Amino acid sequence: MSASFIPSAPADLALIEQLKNQLQLAELKIQALEERLRKQRIEKYGRGSEKLSDAQLELLELELGVSSLEVEAESQRQPLPPSSGPRPNRSHPGRQTLPAHLPRVERVLHCTSEQKACQHCGQETVVIGYDKSERLDVEPAKYFVEVIKREKRACPDCEEKGVMAAPLPPQIIDKGLASNEVVISTIIQKYCDHLPLYRQSAILERDTGLELSRATLDGWVLAVGELLIPVSGAMRKELITGSYIQADETPVPVQMQDGGGKHHQGYLWQYGRPEGTVVFDFRLSRGRDGPQQFLGKFEGLLQTDGYAAYDQIGGPNIVHAACWAHVARYFREVLTLNVKDPLAMPIVGQIHDLFAIDAEARQRGLSLEARQALRLEKAKPLLNAIRKQIEFARARALPASALAKACNYTLNLWQKLTRFLEYPELELSNNPAENSMRPVAVGRKNWIHVGSKQAGPKIAAILSVVESCRRLKLSIHDYLTAILPGLADVPTSNLSSLTPAAWSNSPR
Repeated sequence: MSASFIPSAPADLALIEQLKNQLQLAELKIQALEERLRKQRIEKYGRGSEKLSDAQLELLELELGVSSLEVEAESQRQPLPPSSGPRPNRSHPGRQTLPAHLPRVERVLHCTSEQKACQHCGQETVVIGYDKSERLDVEPAKYFVEVIKREKRACPDCEEKGVMAAPLPPQIIDKGLASNEVVISTIIQKYCDHLPLYRQSAILERDTGLELSRATLDGWVLAVGELLIPVSGAMRKELITGSYIQADETPVPVQMQDGGGKHHQGYLWQYGRPEGTVVFDFRLSRGRDGPQQFLGKFEGLLQTDGYAAYDQIGGPNIVHAACWAHVARYFREVLTLNVKDPLAMPIVGQIHDLFAIDAEARQRGLSLEARQALRLEKAKPLLNAIRKQIEFARARALPASALAKACNYTLNLWQKLTRFLEYPELELSNNPAENSMRPVAVGRKNWIHVGSKQAGPKIAAILSVVESCRRLKLSIHDYLTAILPGLADVPTSNLSSLTPAAWSNSPR
């Protein structure tokens, strides 16, 4: 169409409108294809590539053998400033102080013999003070053999009464080669420090000369897990008698021991309360029967992602809530594919403002009631604006685009996403549940798989205790040292006093 063409007839105007629609549709299709290509490249080069531009990603395609470390390094590079002037001085934060609770061991450094005599008159100098500094130090682990000698007694006049021996203290592994301390250390190194058993076995041999197989250490772990299963059951009762649970699930490969050599896809379902008890439940599937059996007739708040398995479970009065962090993640993914997406950018900003309201409440130390008043004042009108913006974006997005998926996800869960306006204790996000999964994800890369379906519940019990202690800011070492010896003889009725939450509140 020439620049001098001036439409006059209705047919000309209709043609122009048709061409405009075709052009708009073509632009949307190009955008969708560009999003798909960018997503494929990000999946190919790893998370570090999210920060790279399309031009940088295209250059990576031309270079053979690019490693994920190189991509990560490239993403961390700061762009050069427009001018080559001197960099502004940044104030140094100062020397970091060492934790006050750590014991202090003083070491006095004496002056040399030359310094003890005055350089002017030769008279002996006197101490007038000390220059004091602190640094962190450590004593390496020291292995030794504990020789236990049980005193034996007998009456010299009553031989028929026999011999009495001093009782042995309770042991985690009965008649085992390792002390309670070594067994607990093995658990902590595996599930807190993510150190696989084969590496621990190698370290023991290197430091002690004692060759203990991985199978032996694995036996210790499973024995501890067996002891902790009843404790985990008591922790479950704590949760389902409460009013608020956050839930999530993550896959774990399971060795089936069936001779096929293939791993089965198992799942660890996690149920917890923010800053409180968390319980892992091992299942061989991701079906609804898992949460259905765990939660029973629970009738409080259940906050999850949009997974349908959590629907139609619990008691008749259960209240389902969704997670705004998942919503934010969907829209940030749109910006990952198209950094300047004009429809997604304002939505991400509004969601950020929504979280800022709760951040303000935390900063001001508000009670739940005061936070709820702040939410009703600020969050309620903001939610109306967010919904209008999402509906506006969905009407202009291609059905298969990342933006349309983000919009549909949010609108489908809208009622669950706005529950926090009705329930003061409900958090905006399910992030505490997801954070509890991170140790599993890190550990999974190190211990690779669950050894058998029988081992699954035992590992879940250990993870429940470890993660609950982390949330409650308890020393996992002190807790396991206190409860594991003699745990097999504790009556079921007394287990409720041995959960991490109960133990943290008991006098010691």
